[in-house]
Amino acid sequence: MSSFSKIKALLPQLSASEAKLANFVLDNAQQIRTLSSIELAQAAGVSQSSVIKFSQKLGYKGFPAFKLAIVDDLNLQSLKQLNTNERLPTNNDDPIADLAAKLIQHKTTVLEETLQLNQSEDVNQVISKIKSARKILISGIGSSNLVANDFALKLQQIGLPALSQVDEISASAYLATMHKDDLFIAISSSGDSKSIVTLAEQATRNECCVVSISKYGNNALTEQAELNLFTAFEKEPVEHAGILTRTACTLITDVLFLGLTQSHSRWQKRASLATDNMRAIRHN
Repeated sequence: MSSFSKIKALLPQLSASEAKLANFVLDNAQQIRTLSSIELAQAAGVSQSSVIKFSQKLGYKGFPAFKLAIVDDLNLQSLKQLNTNERLPTNNDDPIADLAAKLIQHKTTVLEETLQLNQSEDVNQVISKIKSARKILISGIGSSNLVANDFALKLQQIGLPALSQVDEISASAYLATMHKDDLFIAISSSGDSKSIVTLAEQATRNECCVVSISKYGNNALTEQAELNLFTAFEKEPVEHAGILTRTACTLITDVLFLGLTQSHSRWQKRASLATDNMRAIRHN
């Protein structure tokens, strides 16, 4: 998992001093190669202890391991791809062609970084849980609900017992019928949506397996989940529109769906048949 992706994903949760250090690392990654922890602290304008704690917050044992990860990432990718300043913001006076180009750039970034935040082993474990589930309930609020509905429909197309519920009361009623052989997939970009967390708590009490899809790091939803998949953070071009959040979440659910269909030829045939049937309905 890329250290740069970790830093970007955690940015909204960092304290002022941590965010200052994080932005310095992202903007001056090449310098990290030659800096000690003391020198990095001085350059970023924070304390040495902040550098050590920041390294540990990212999952490294200390600064040497963090520095090595930075060097490895620089060897794999160009600084231009990793430098947040290279990602052009949208402006009110941008022509449509420029807006489209910038949106593609932002979407590409969030897709690549979401992939880097998730291990193949974790994705495969979720696929196994979906395969073996007796019932599957998928819930999300706002733009996450659009992803939940789309994923439930895809699973239905290959004959899996999936249902999507946005209404908390309806979802709670359905969860009351679910037990240890069932699966609850909770989608929340923040990981702190009260209604989704409440449903996850209910699913946990019923001994259901809970899978979360949320922002990277620890949050109220990941604490309830047995398995966690993460989305990268990228500032939205339009506040509250959820464009990039939905893009990241949909990538995860689409990868899960492709993994499912590729694992069984019968499901591939069902998906093709469902597509043909929907085409026929549209043309009638």
